[in-house]
Amino acid sequence: MARPRTPAGRARVTNERLTEIFPGSVDDLCALDHDGPFQLLVATILSAQCTDVRVNLTTPALFARYPDAYALAAAEQLDLEELIHGTGFFRAKARNLVGMADAVIERFGGAVPSAMEDLVTLPGVGRKTANVVRSVAFGLPGLPVDTHVQRLSNRLGLTESSDPVRIEQELGAMIPASDRGGFSLRLILHGRATCQARTPRCGSCVLADFCPSATG
Repeated sequence: MARPRTPAGRARVTNERLTEIFPGSVDDLCALDHDGPFQLLVATILSAQCTDVRVNLTTPALFARYPDAYALAAAEQLDLEELIHGTGFFRAKARNLVGMADAVIERFGGAVPSAMEDLVTLPGVGRKTANVVRSVAFGLPGLPVDTHVQRLSNRLGLTESSDPVRIEQELGAMIPASDRGGFSLRLILHGRATCQARTPRCGSCVLADFCPSATG
């Protein structure tokens, strides 16, 4: 195969090859354990500055006690902090979770909204979290940009930007709307397994033959 020479060409081949390595739906690929939009939103808020493994250890007890927005909105701050303590930044996260639940009840009738412009108005929810919920829970176009997505996009020469919103826009223009959520999740999985921050394993990378940053 001819080596892709444009960012759009590299994005297309990256999407094709990573889909072969990491098959499945966006729900299959999502590492956060959840059942429905509300649980995914809570888990994604907790995942800030925390590993998915730690979040998954925390959420079973959390969801058992606060199964929906109504229960979470009525939570006592200290009780909630104790349950989520292990995820870090637990005071701010507890405030955001209660505020999010309040807003979901007051403005959206207790159901998590699917529109980007609505999601980002909720406490603790930025574009990355909103895109996770949109793509995984609702099957809508959404391309979450985290540190893995940024790093791989830069190394692959898909974008030179370090701004997550700009990266989302530039990648979104190269990837079909229906593939955006899966593309992001596959970049994350590849970043964890192979294209690591300090010691990228270029020798075993399926993208190395056209990656501008590949060594060896």
